[in-house]
Amino acid sequence: MCAIVDANVVHEVFSARRTPAGSKFLEWVEKGKGRIVVGGRLGQELNSVEYFRVWADIALNMGWMNGFPWHEVSRRKARLQKTGGFISNDPDILALAQISGARLLFSNDEKLQKDFRNKRLIDNPRGTVYTTRRSHEFTSTHRRILNKPNLCQVGF
Repeated sequence: MCAIVDANVVHEVFSARRTPAGSKFLEWVEKGKGRIVVGGRLGQELNSVEYFRVWADIALNMGWMNGFPWHEVSRRKARLQKTGGFISNDPDILALAQISGARLLFSNDEKLQKDFRNKRLIDNPRGTVYTTRRSHEFTSTHRRILNKPNLCQVGF
């Protein structure tokens, strides 16, 4: 039930012009079935978007979102960069997933999606990707993903 929203899809979830898949994702969070995690460079990117910032103020009070300190994400990111093994330019998001336990990523970045599904980077449980690269409609695949258990690492 923990999710990361990449900056490349923030408009699909939080803007007035949401996509159907983005609307259902937001509904999943606001009904208490999921929780968004933010931190590091991603937190900075998302907070630069006004419609996300407005939602985030409410979300923190409602328990729909958790923030992770910049220094924690940066430390994990540095470790990731030393060991390598990722192909995307988003080690911040991978580090955030590792420290937060989030195992659901909403992103349309193909390289990041591959990294998020890489067992050596995100495991126990493995990462799941929610994407609108093929369709912005709310599909049966989207529905199945949002109904999936274990979207947080055990113990979060």
